[in-house]
Amino acid sequence: MRHRPAIELILALALAGPAAAAEPPPAEFLQSWEWTADAPWFGGVSGIEVSQDGASMTGLTDRSMLFTARISRDGGRIAGIEIGEARKLRSSKGEKMRGSIVDSEGLAVAADGTLYVSFEGVARVARYAAPEDAAEVLPRPQEFRTLPQNGALEALAIDAAGRLYTMPEDRLDGEGRIPVYRWDGNAWTRPFSLPTDGRFLPVGADFGPDGRLYVLERAYNIFGFRARLRRWVVTETGASDEETLIETATGTHDNLEGVSIWRDADGDLRATLVSDDNFNPLQRSELVEYRLPE
Repeated sequence: MRHRPAIELILALALAGPAAAAEPPPAEFLQSWEWTADAPWFGGVSGIEVSQDGASMTGLTDRSMLFTARISRDGGRIAGIEIGEARKLRSSKGEKMRGSIVDSEGLAVAADGTLYVSFEGVARVARYAAPEDAAEVLPRPQEFRTLPQNGALEALAIDAAGRLYTMPEDRLDGEGRIPVYRWDGNAWTRPFSLPTDGRFLPVGADFGPDGRLYVLERAYNIFGFRARLRRWVVTETGASDEETLIETATGTHDNLEGVSIWRDADGDLRATLVSDDNFNPLQRSELVEYRLPE
């Protein structure tokens, strides 16, 4: 009697034939690059924007350090990273940030080079015309003011029209969905929300060259981190055609928090993901790349 369930399962799989086989993953894992640097500030990388040729990037740490880097590649795979300029972002008063206002998380770069940064701690989004400029803090709606300090605005993306999209890491709306806030240059609105299953929390976002919204989500327990990447077609009032592209097992990667979507020399969509090591020697900074389906 103890063996009957196993026997029945084997027979069921055999009768089911090829249709019972697991479907191939929708995204193809390409590489994980463990990233180290001698710079004393290095670590805690939480946001990235990779150039559309995959050869350079702008990065952001959660201690408000903004930097550029060159990515050398061999056959499309990362072979080395050389950090260029690095600069500490300033407050709206032009001063170096300290305390609860310093926790920068999300990064979005407009077509004209304008930088936008989302923050936890004091939840807000700031505009930087140039990295050395003082921050221009966008108006803060009441919803931002009540977000948890360690669960606020990690994800930030900008669409082709220059509109910003952000969402809290740890605050669902009354229907148990992820609220999405959009800045149109004049005001914040909440045009739609995204479904969630409660296991994963949004920590990064980007609009790909295909115009779709990509959201990186994280889950964790005492054994490690999991990651999920989903995407949607976004309209003026909603998001549709949800697709799950990546969903990893615990410990596959480290603490992935930033995402950038670009198209490689072969015309394929790629996702570059970066992990925040929390300045913890037991964790690692990691650049991970996947090839995505169209």
